Amino acid sequence: MTSSIHPSTLQFLKTLEKNNNREWFNENKDLYLAGKDDVELFIESLIQEISAFDEEILKIDPKKAIFRIYRDIRFSKNKTPYKKHFGASLGMKKGKKTSGYYLHIEPGKSFVAGGIYQPEPADLKEIRKEIAASGEDFLKILNQKDFRNYFRGLSVEHKLQRVPTGYDKEHPMAEYLKLKSFTVSHPISDEQLLDKNASKTFAKIFKSIKPLNDFLELPFS
Repeated sequence: MTSSIHPSTLQFLKTLEKNNNREWFNENKDLYLAGKDDVELFIESLIQEISAFDEEILKIDPKKAIFRIYRDIRFSKNKTPYKKHFGASLGMKKGKKTSGYYLHIEPGKSFVAGGIYQPEPADLKEIRKEIAASGEDFLKILNQKDFRNYFRGLSVEHKLQRVPTGYDKEHPMAEYLKLKSFTVSHPISDEQLLDKNASKTFAKIFKSIKPLNDFLELPFS
């Protein structure tokens, strides 16, 4: 295990961004594999740190947590074949009703995140019911000191223009009921990624997300 990201991993991603083609990648695949191994070791360390407050995380295989670096370009105008980042899902995946954590490693654009990302319509409906019924509890979580140290609220990237059918437009939780994802994110500097205590630092941020994750899991527990 390693408690930080190695500088060579960030250098690989910087070089890949400038040489995003199959010829270069195939000639330098050893650099990719070294970077991937480095991220796996870091994820393993991060899982151990998170397990101190969330034992469910121990079910996750670090190797399977990392997303493929190969892009699906079939329906994209951007035909570059590779992602310019490493992404790792620790329980947090699109369309799933389970909450979790996410790590994005990209030079100058890294971040950590958590919550539930674009759940299926039936699951989204249940989450909205929970928020509508327990609004005060939900707001207490969002206003906790530890949470506010890192976040200023939920992402509004995926949001309806109107309150969903079945809820009064004047409902006190109306703005939250419009959301289609319930996620938060916090930027991470390259220096933080390389710091010897990176896994502990990131786990501390994830710990502040745990109460939100627990609330989002209530309809499915």
